[in-house]
Formats: sequence, C-alpha cells, structure tokens
Amino acid sequence: MRRKADLPQKTCVVCGRPFTWRRKWAKVWDEVKYCSDACRRRRPGAERQT
Repeated sequence: MRRKADLPQKTCVVCGRPFTWRRKWAKVWDEVKYCSDACRRRRPGAERQT
C-alpha cells in the first residue's frame, strides 16, 4: 500500500492548489486538470448556455 505522501500530485489550473492522484482518475490521470467539479465549472470559457 502506498502512503498518501507518495502519490503523484498536480496543480489545479483554476485555483492553483495542489491535488493528489485518486483511484477513479487512474486511467485518465494525464488528462485531469481540475481538482474538483467546482473548479471545472469555474474554468475560463465555461459559461452557461440558457
């Protein structure tokens, strides 16, 4: 088992905070850019279409 400190990290492109690898991102880790759904919704150019 790995310790949390040994897991890879990235920096969120919206808020700039570091976030750690999660098991659900195992297959798409290279494509993950945002730390949360809230940051993904706040990304530039993500305006609501109504």
